[in-house]
Amino acid sequence: MTSKDVDSPCVRNCCLDQQDMCVGCFRMLDEIVGWGSASSVRKKEILAACSRRKSRPDVDGNHE
Repeated sequence: MTSKDVDSPCVRNCCLDQQDMCVGCFRMLDEIVGWGSASSVRKKEILAACSRRKSRPDVDGNHE
């Protein structure tokens, strides 16, 4: 599988919270910037991290 086989989680709702996490796709700024050059393995790691962030109770932007 090539890195192009892993779809970006981008939902075209780009807005970063105070921790530089996109409130649309739940990627961190460095993950967004590095997505294009990331390997398939790294992209899958990022997607797993996004899924964990999305399920957190503080995902509404109130990262206390």
